[in-house]
Amino acid sequence: MEPNVVVYILSDSIGETGEQVAKAAASQFNSGKYEIRRFPYITEEEQITEIFEEAKEEKSVIVFTIVIEKLRQFVLEKSVEFNIPAVDLMSPVLNAIESVVGFQPKRESGIIRRLDEQYFKKVEAVEFAVKYDDGKDTRGIKKSDIVLVGVSRTSKTPLSMYLAHKNYKVANVPLVPEVPAPAELFEKDPKRVFGLVANPEKLNEIRQERLKSLGLSNNANYASISRIEEELVYSKQLMEKLNCRVIDVSNKAVEETAGIILDMIKQDFGEDKEN
Repeated sequence: MEPNVVVYILSDSIGETGEQVAKAAASQFNSGKYEIRRFPYITEEEQITEIFEEAKEEKSVIVFTIVIEKLRQFVLEKSVEFNIPAVDLMSPVLNAIESVVGFQPKRESGIIRRLDEQYFKKVEAVEFAVKYDDGKDTRGIKKSDIVLVGVSRTSKTPLSMYLAHKNYKVANVPLVPEVPAPAELFEKDPKRVFGLVANPEKLNEIRQERLKSLGLSNNANYASISRIEEELVYSKQLMEKLNCRVIDVSNKAVEETAGIILDMIKQDFGEDKEN
C-alpha cells in the first residue's frame, strides 16, 4: 500500500534529529501510512529546490534541521512557493536559548556530531591508557602518541589519565633496575618519550604513604632512600640512552606536567587533539 504521507527530512548535518522527531510525530497517527526520506548534508539551494520538486508530486511534509540562515530562509520560501508544509525544528529552540543567554547562536552545521566524535576519541584514549598502563603490554608503545617512563610513584598513571582526557593515547612504562627496558622504547621517536624523575626525599615520602595504605611496613626496601637513589640513577642513565625529554615532577601538579608535555608535542608535531 502506498503511504498516505511522505515526510522529507532535510538537514545540513546528518539529519538524525529530524528523523527521530518525524517518526515520533508520525507514530501518533495510528491508522496513517507514512514514509521517511532523509536528505543529509544540504549545502546548496539547488538541492533544496530538487527536493521540493519531488515532494510536490506527493502528499508531503518537510521537516528540517538547518541552522545556516541563508538555507533555512530558502526552505521557508520554497514551502510557500510549493504550498508544502515545512517545519523548522531548530529555530524555536535556538530563539528560546538566545533570549536567555543574550547572544546569538553560532549557526554552524554538524557541531553536535563533532562533539560526539570528540567524546568517543576521549573514551578511546582513556581505554588505551588503562590497557597500556604500567608496562602491561609493551605493544602500546608503538601505537601511542606519548610514552611516559619513570620509576615507581613518579605520577605516570595519573598523568596518563589526564593526557587521555585531552584525547592523547598514552603508554607508560615503569623503570626498574632489575628489569630490562622494552626494546620498543628504543624504536620510538624520542620526542614522544618523556622521562619523569623526582627528588629522593619526595619519592621516599610518597612510597611510605603507599606502603601505609597497603598495610605494609614503611621500612620496606621499596621506600628506602638508598633503593630510591639506585633506581633514579638507573632511570636517568636509561633516559640518556633514549635521548628523551626529562621532567622533574617533584613539585609539579599533574596538570602542570601535562601542560609542559603538550606544549612540546604541539611544538614538535603540530598536534592539538584537544580541539
